[in-house]
Amino acid sequence: MLQFIIRRLVSSIPVLIGIMVVTFTLARAIPGDPCRSVLGERATDTICDAFIERNGLNKPLPTQFAIYFSNVIRGDFGDSLRFGRPVSDLLIERLPTTLELGAVALSFAVIVGVPLGIISAYRHKSIFDVGTMLGANIGVSMPVFWLGLMLAYLFGVLLRDTPLALPPGGRLTPGASPEPFYLVWGLVAEGEQAGNLLLFLSRLNVLNAILTLNSELFVDAIRHLILPAVAVGTIPMAIIARMTRSSLLEVLSQDYVRTARAKGLAEFAVVVRHAMSNSLLPVVTVIGLNFGLLVGGAVLTETIFGLTGVGRTLVDSITSRDYTIVQGFTVLLAIAFVIINMVVDILYGYLDPRIRIS
Repeated sequence: MLQFIIRRLVSSIPVLIGIMVVTFTLARAIPGDPCRSVLGERATDTICDAFIERNGLNKPLPTQFAIYFSNVIRGDFGDSLRFGRPVSDLLIERLPTTLELGAVALSFAVIVGVPLGIISAYRHKSIFDVGTMLGANIGVSMPVFWLGLMLAYLFGVLLRDTPLALPPGGRLTPGASPEPFYLVWGLVAEGEQAGNLLLFLSRLNVLNAILTLNSELFVDAIRHLILPAVAVGTIPMAIIARMTRSSLLEVLSQDYVRTARAKGLAEFAVVVRHAMSNSLLPVVTVIGLNFGLLVGGAVLTETIFGLTGVGRTLVDSITSRDYTIVQGFTVLLAIAFVIINMVVDILYGYLDPRIRIS
């Protein structure tokens, strides 16, 4: 297993370098002047010349890429042209928002989609099956921005003064200032600067609430995540339900399933222990790919619900020609996809004994 992981990581290096080259080239091929996009009306020729000189944009592209690549190897993604801050600091601030949203959305998609797919396959061609697949088709076809707006209007406006009301935006209730877990645990003295890892983990509100045993913060963070998670998780949920149904239907028609039934095994054992375990491979693949897409593609949802995450920041940086943020965030998303694909491959060996990872 360790050799497999090492080989996958080594084979991913050329992929990541290729992504860096393509991103670096395309970012600079975007029409427009980054100086005037960042500074606006203040961008005189003199100021822009100084801006370009200060950020090294007047050097040849190969030289710029060599400098950028050497910095990335050391863990330095550079400073944002727009904010004048290290890209790593922006990642620590905004990646937790997207990770929390993606994790809750994927949990919703799996918890709802897999059981619906199992029941639909077991009750093939029944009213439940037809209704589930009709709902799945509607879920796949429903635009995320429309669903998000409707959910915010329904639960944030129409049901505002009822027990069913949910926050239509933000991560926490305005004015809430949760105490980081590293202060509660005494990992960092009062007034000292915490490390990047501790800062990153403390900005995961759900995790911070669990580590500090703060039930009010946990409930508040979950309530703010419900609407955006449902909005962005509806399409993955529909895809997972359809994939589970089709995969399980194929397995239920196999000879060994009929043999298990002929031996008198309980129907639950036949479906769950025998058929379901052998039909999970394509489902796990779809789940892994959807988590990668949720991490990088929740732009509309973050915009509708006022969440400043990776997707929204990346789009804003593209429009403002902030090369360093585009490059840094893209490399991060590429690494996330590589790790997710490796985890999916490892799960194959545990879900199906016929597959050997060597």
